[in-house]
Amino acid sequence: MAQTLSVLEMVLPVVIMLFIGYFCRVSGILSKDGLGGIKSVISNITLPVVLFKAFYATSYSLDSLFMFSVVFISCSLALGCGFLLNRFVPDSRLMPYLLSGFEVGMLGYALYGLLAGSDQISYMATVDLGQVLFVFTVYLTLLKNATGQKPSLREMLKEMGKNPAFRGVTLGIIVGVTGLGNLITASPVSPIFSAAIEMITLPTSGMILIIVGYELSLRKDLFVPVIKTLVFRTIVMGALLCASSLIIFQVIPFDKQLFMALILLFSLPAPFVIPLYADVESEGIYISTALSMGTLVTILIFVGLSVYAVA
Repeated sequence: MAQTLSVLEMVLPVVIMLFIGYFCRVSGILSKDGLGGIKSVISNITLPVVLFKAFYATSYSLDSLFMFSVVFISCSLALGCGFLLNRFVPDSRLMPYLLSGFEVGMLGYALYGLLAGSDQISYMATVDLGQVLFVFTVYLTLLKNATGQKPSLREMLKEMGKNPAFRGVTLGIIVGVTGLGNLITASPVSPIFSAAIEMITLPTSGMILIIVGYELSLRKDLFVPVIKTLVFRTIVMGALLCASSLIIFQVIPFDKQLFMALILLFSLPAPFVIPLYADVESEGIYISTALSMGTLVTILIFVGLSVYAVA
C-alpha cells in the first residue's frame, strides 16, 4: 500500500497537470497567445535558471567527461539510424531528426524532479550535457541544412550564445567547474541564494506540463507514419539505453539515481525546438503529432519508472 501511494504521489501530479493543460485548451480558458506568453517566461527566465541550478550543482570529473562522450555518441548513432530508416517513411525528409535528441529542458527536468526530488536534479544534468552540445552543434546544423538553410560556424555560435537555455547551461558549468558554486554554498548568503533560485524554478514543472497537455493532439490521418516513427525511435533508444548503461556501469559504480536519469533520458521525445529552428513547411503537423504521441509514450514509461524508484 505504501509503495502504491508513493507511485501515485509522483504520477498523479503529472496526470493532473496534463489534464489541466488539455482542459485549458478545450474550454478556451487559455488562448494560443496566452500559451505563447507562458512559453516565453519558461524559455527566457525559469528554464535557464533550472539549467543553471542543475549544472552548477553537478560534480565535474573524468567520469563526467566519459558520460558526456557516451551520450553524445548515442545521439549521433540515433541520428544515423534515422537516416537509414527514413526510407520507411518516404514522405518525410525530417523523420531522422525525430529519432535523435531529447527534450530534457522542457520535459526531462520536470519529470526527474518529481521522480527523485529537486535536490537530485544534478543527476539529470550529468546525462544531459552530452545531448545539449549534440543538439546545439551537429543536430541543428544538419537540421538547418535539410531545410535549405546553410548556417556558417559563426552564425551557429552566435545563435547558441543568444539562446537563454544554453546560457544557463554554460553559466552553470562555469560556476560548477571553477568551484564558485561551493563558495556560494559555504557562504552566509547561501540560504538567500537557494531561496531565490527555488522561488524562480518551483513553478517550471507545473507550467511545462500544462503546455504539454494543452498541445497534445492526435491526427488520425498521420497515424501510420507517426506510429512507424515512434516504433523506430523506441527500438533505437531501447538498444542505445542498454548499450550505454552496460558501458557506463562498467566504468562507474552502479548508482540507482543515475540509472533512472539514463532511463528517463532515452525515453524522452525528440526536441520540441524542431519547428523553431527549421522551416518544417508541410511536415509541421506530422512533427507536432509525433512529438505529442512521443510525450504520451514518455509519460507511460515514467509511470513504470516511478514504480522502480520506490522499489
